[in-house]
Amino acid sequence: MADRRGPAPHAGGDRRVTPLPFLPYGRQTIEDDDVASVAEALRADFLTTGPTVGRFEAAFAETVGARHAVACSNGTAALHMAMMAAGIGPGDICIVPSITFLATANCATYVGADVVFADVDPDSGLMTPETLAEALSRADGRPVRAVLPVHLRGDVCDLPALAALAGAAGAILVEDAPHALGSSLRRGNEVHRVGDNAFSAMATFSFHPVKTIATGEGGMVTTSDDVLAERLRLARSHGMVRPAGAAPWIYEMPEPGYNYRLPDVLCALGLSQLAKLERFTARRRVLAALYETALAPLAPTVRLAARPEHSDPALHLLTVLIDFAAAGIERARVVADLAEAGIGSQVHYIPVHTQPYWRTRNGALDLPGAQGWYDRCLSLPLFPGMDDGDVERVVAALARALRL
Repeated sequence: MADRRGPAPHAGGDRRVTPLPFLPYGRQTIEDDDVASVAEALRADFLTTGPTVGRFEAAFAETVGARHAVACSNGTAALHMAMMAAGIGPGDICIVPSITFLATANCATYVGADVVFADVDPDSGLMTPETLAEALSRADGRPVRAVLPVHLRGDVCDLPALAALAGAAGAILVEDAPHALGSSLRRGNEVHRVGDNAFSAMATFSFHPVKTIATGEGGMVTTSDDVLAERLRLARSHGMVRPAGAAPWIYEMPEPGYNYRLPDVLCALGLSQLAKLERFTARRRVLAALYETALAPLAPTVRLAARPEHSDPALHLLTVLIDFAAAGIERARVVADLAEAGIGSQVHYIPVHTQPYWRTRNGALDLPGAQGWYDRCLSLPLFPGMDDGDVERVVAALARALRL
């Protein structure tokens, strides 16, 4: 087992080697001005439901090119609000890729809808027009109301083609985009930022600490539809409305909502972080390019996840595909050896259709692309605070773990 303290000092010496820091697969970058922004918000009149929320929403909408941005408590709440705003309910079907976090499918169950799982490309992990068409064929004539492509790792799905298929089926497109803040889709001479809603009714984001910007917990929904924007705002705050001309204490609830508000304190952190988005994404791109060079000698056993030609990502995850069978080693052993070397890793994701709840509800389902992705994927450290040399350290540890 490797000694994480590094090599022993030379004979006769008493010099101690400083342990290398542990590199998690993702980590927030919080700087002094972020702390100052939060401290200022703590001293302000409003800790929640105050003006900082609106400022964060306006700045976010401008950043991604959306007409509206509605802040909420987390990325899961963003998905739930999107389902509520779209009026999706019992008897409706939502199509979700099997390679995603649990929340993408759970949001449909929150409103009583059913889920049909789509397969993914085994080399990119993304829903494709082909896998969406196949999933639509399994709807058995039931109404498909929403399609939720996931921009896995930060790579962008083929939104124009997916939107065309969804529209032909009478469904809206809701982008699940927590990984893709700062990513773009190129279509000929056109460039569309993820979240600008050029091809979708809504797009959802997360500000969990491992995401591109952090608020601790937090989420956002963007839309260009005024009606959807208003319904999103009602969904996040108990469904309350204040009738025009009524006394200031009067409110009404046409239908129930939830307490999914994002406090001013966290929005202050979000504003500070959002101002650094360009720097954060630029650093992620530099690190991704360094990984591409450093990993090349490990091919064909190890290769980067495939990137669609139309995708210009600001990667949230640096995911490699490993032929563990060819290497003659199990993934669990590689993960353990990396951890012993001070390198964190993660698997994104276990196919959701294989979870006990969904097996009971939907029965057994054969999605070979999702299984092929899951069998090989491993996410390696990627966050702006990494040094260039950290990439070499990670790749060297991976090579040792795979005995390459």
